Amino acid sequence: EFPVVLKIASDKILHKSDIGGVKVGIESEEEAKATFDEIIANAKKAHPDIVPDGVEVQKMMETGQEVIVGMIKDKQFGPMIAFGMGGIYVNLIEDVSFKLANGISSQEIDEQINDTKVSELLKGYRGEAPCDIDAVKEAIKRVARLTLDFPEISELDINPIFVYENGSSALDIKIKL
Repeated sequence: EFPVVLKIASDKILHKSDIGGVKVGIESEEEAKATFDEIIANAKKAHPDIVPDGVEVQKMMETGQEVIVGMIKDKQFGPMIAFGMGGIYVNLIEDVSFKLANGISSQEIDEQINDTKVSELLKGYRGEAPCDIDAVKEAIKRVARLTLDFPEISELDINPIFVYENGSSALDIKIKL
């Protein structure tokens, strides 16, 4: 069902959009075939030494407020859960808050969200509709639980998560073991 998104499939290519490895709004089978060839060519040009696994086809999702939920493992404290503004500007804006996964409480999750500027956007900024903050809290809680249940996970990024008035959708997930 169109429209769809095509995305280069490779665990070795991290910033897919930077190399022309992500194309959105594909409306037909013919456009998908041409875009497939374009994405493969872009990947070969940017990374001639990497053979991609292929190209993923995903349903085109309605745009929501972009956030990131992730985890990095601290040698001393264990999994640290990250939350903040997501999307392609995550490294530029650096609006991220960290909390220990072990024993994370609902109150700490609230604090973590409120420690970021993106929280103002989630609450509904300048007349925009508020987003489903409970869906964000649930995502943080589940990532914390996942990383505690599976200690072999050394890094995890869900970026972006589109947050809507009702619910959310994870668009890209990376897990490093």
